[in-house]
Amino acid sequence: MDDRTLDAVGPRLKRLRQQRDLTLTALSAETGISTSTLSRLEVGLRRPTLEQLLPLARAHGVTLDELVDAPPTGNPRINLRPLAVGDGSTVIPLTRRPGGIQAYKFVLPAGRDDAEPELRTHEGHDWVYVLDGTLRLVLGEHDLVLVAGEAAEFDTRTPHWFGATGAGPVEFLSLIGRQGERAHVRAAPAGRSGLSG
Repeated sequence: MDDRTLDAVGPRLKRLRQQRDLTLTALSAETGISTSTLSRLEVGLRRPTLEQLLPLARAHGVTLDELVDAPPTGNPRINLRPLAVGDGSTVIPLTRRPGGIQAYKFVLPAGRDDAEPELRTHEGHDWVYVLDGTLRLVLGEHDLVLVAGEAAEFDTRTPHWFGATGAGPVEFLSLIGRQGERAHVRAAPAGRSGLSG
């Protein structure tokens, strides 16, 4: 994400909040981000992180690419707009409609195995599926390592953090929904008996 894109996020955040007639205190309660941080983001005194942009996009009912107004850089036939984040991570929004469950693909660079995670909480439910590499998921008191083909699902009010391990970069899918919206996995085609979540 370039400097001009980041500089334009603050005024956009303020406009979206004012359109919803929300106070900073109400938005803080909805996103788990402090009022002072929200204020600094809106006036451009602080650069937004991915961990801040995701709950803000959900709260305002917009997609992440709409929130940052990123230029199209992906395949124009499917209009993917990868967003580079300052720490070398890339996030690719896979859904375009606001509200409901949002799908993202994350590509995180190799991390450090001794990295100190900064746990976050927000309203919602998350389902992650590792495509390639090894994902470290700190979820409350649990420190988990997921490999390609493994998935996890959890309430995002539980303090959590994602990161790559020292083994190399990781790619994973994330389905994030507001509270009560969970991913439903069907084990058999519709019309046949089978399990559904």
